[in-house]
Amino acid sequence: MRVFVKSMRGSNLDPCKNQKARQLLKEKKAKIISYKPFTIQMLIATGETTHESHVGIDLGAKYTGVAITQEDRVLAKGNIECRQDIKGLLETKKIYRRSRRSRKTRYRKCKFKHKTTRVYSNKKGKWVKKKTPFTSPRPKSWLPPSLESRTQNVFFWIDTFTSLLPKVTLHIEVGKFDVQKMKNPGIQGKSYQEGDTFGYHDVRYYVFARDNYTCQVCKKKGNILNTHHIIYRSHGGSDAPSNLISVCTDCHTSDNHKRGRILWNWMEKRKKVPTYKEPPFMNALRIRTFRRYPDARIIYGSETTPRRKELHLEKTHYNDAIAISGIQHIKENPPTIFYIKQFRKKKRSLHEATARKGRKNKNLTQKRNKKNTKEMKGIHLNDTVRIFGKIGFVSGFTNVGLYVKDIHNAYITKPGKTYKQVSFKDVTVENHNNNWQFISHLASDGA
Repeated sequence: MRVFVKSMRGSNLDPCKNQKARQLLKEKKAKIISYKPFTIQMLIATGETTHESHVGIDLGAKYTGVAITQEDRVLAKGNIECRQDIKGLLETKKIYRRSRRSRKTRYRKCKFKHKTTRVYSNKKGKWVKKKTPFTSPRPKSWLPPSLESRTQNVFFWIDTFTSLLPKVTLHIEVGKFDVQKMKNPGIQGKSYQEGDTFGYHDVRYYVFARDNYTCQVCKKKGNILNTHHIIYRSHGGSDAPSNLISVCTDCHTSDNHKRGRILWNWMEKRKKVPTYKEPPFMNALRIRTFRRYPDARIIYGSETTPRRKELHLEKTHYNDAIAISGIQHIKENPPTIFYIKQFRKKKRSLHEATARKGRKNKNLTQKRNKKNTKEMKGIHLNDTVRIFGKIGFVSGFTNVGLYVKDIHNAYITKPGKTYKQVSFKDVTVENHNNNWQFISHLASDGA
């Protein structure tokens, strides 16, 4: 990834190579103003001309591809990964707060207004019903917190990259989905108003039809089928279609339910069934993108594929971003990519159901400041560190050590050892981070 450059007066210049940036810093002709992405500002007047820059953005439900190009050169490319755990954390918080109502704890004011409120009062011996005026608790542009978080964080990085480039043109690929037509290509008319299970005797037969009357273990047709709960009912699994899957009687045995067998592994790995929860988000993101960037060049996925094939690029998010950036042929394409990943740094719940990593017992005393160990021996949570020749990020602490993960969420352990904890003496701090993990030079898929 190249280094972004600003002039003395703060205007944007063309990005430069790392070698040139090091030379300018060594000669004290420039200073560092940002590390992620790495940006320097010139301390001397420059008469360099600038070229038109293009930023390609491939929007996705989980990953967003980014590419920066000038003429026939790819200056930088990479992926951005936003958090996917917000919905689950909010559901956990709801369970915690609901359980608090049965205990003697401090009062928390209601966050949301009801649409209508009915009050019964005794007036002169008669009960009178009063109704408050209708008040909408949410604006029209409201999105669920999980989708709002992803949307705003993607826009944040788009604004960041475009603010560092001269004469920038923004290219964005969006998606438009008809979920019901994806499920039933022949749908039309009033059928759009009928739910997934319409026409089926019950949910059980809908699940069989969804799985094409095929056992999802042995992949055979014709056997007697059962609807198996992916998360066992004994473990809190629901009867929703998303938690049901078709399994024949030959495979739906008590042995397969035991620990280490296929049905148990499905529960541990939260096996996915065909769902269509991401297309509505992409539709909402598309509308938000139109409003936020009215001057951007909007491209749809059907146009991206032939462009990418003409450039002889493999199918990745950042390669799609290169294809939509308007580049005609590639003369220079770096072998490395940058990778940006969102990190949850705080745990805000007052108490917990299971002990957090690094704690032997659950925190039930409602002391928020005791929930997380944010710093120990000068090392902070999510700091970038170098350990055993690798770059990682601090994910937690113990009394005598800490845990370090790489950008792909895998633990970095001591060579020849299996335990995850590492010693403070083996760690060298590179820099502090907020809620983002940033690797500027990661080997690309084709490298």
